[in-house]
Amino acid sequence: MWITGEKNGNPCKVGVAITDVLTGVYASSAITSALLYRERSGKGQYLDISLLDVQVAGLANIASNYLVAGKEATLWGTAHESIVPYQVFSAKDRPIAIAVANQKLWINFCEVTGMKEWLEDPRFESNPRRVENREILLPLIDELFATKTCDEWMEILVRAAIPCGPVNNMQHLFADPQIKHRNMIAEVPHPTIGTLRLAGAPIKFSDTPSSIRRHPPLLGEHTDEVLSEALGYSNDKIKTLKAEGAVV
Repeated sequence: MWITGEKNGNPCKVGVAITDVLTGVYASSAITSALLYRERSGKGQYLDISLLDVQVAGLANIASNYLVAGKEATLWGTAHESIVPYQVFSAKDRPIAIAVANQKLWINFCEVTGMKEWLEDPRFESNPRRVENREILLPLIDELFATKTCDEWMEILVRAAIPCGPVNNMQHLFADPQIKHRNMIAEVPHPTIGTLRLAGAPIKFSDTPSSIRRHPPLLGEHTDEVLSEALGYSNDKIKTLKAEGAVV
């Protein structure tokens, strides 16, 4: 939270439980590696994967900045510490993110947005100068983006090869043609509601395509299956456990 939030605001949490998600990803990678090691050596091993460790590893370049250079992290909102302009701006109807990451893109940006005078302004002549004068430049870009809708700016910027993208809500996200093309909306049969729509699998295999084959289980749906088939419990044992409230 120390590095998440607007520069002059309070720290805030990330909008999704990202550490939980990343720990699962790290765990799956670790399991795969351990299985390969077992295949080669015949030895199994114990895996110790903690949320805390994953959170630290997930700091990536922020952690390295401190450990290597002693540079303390801070809040930047959607802005970039060393590149300007590289953040979210508010178009007339909704936010749009842009990444003017080098001088060529800056020249293109100024030309296609009709702000060629910025190219002649010594305060903005290079990225270091733009970083130095961000408090002057960013309000000007804010005013500029407020004059058109997000879609209008997207058309202009994409044509000029300026990295950009709308800040989508869920409705916009799941209506995006690329999301549909990538099969990121899965439809799974469900015993009580008919069809359940879920986010699709993000990993694509050429020979063994990913799929979601079963719905999220109902409460206690697989109790008998797990106890009898996986653990070998008798029907009488299972009935006793249910009667005692030990299982559902």
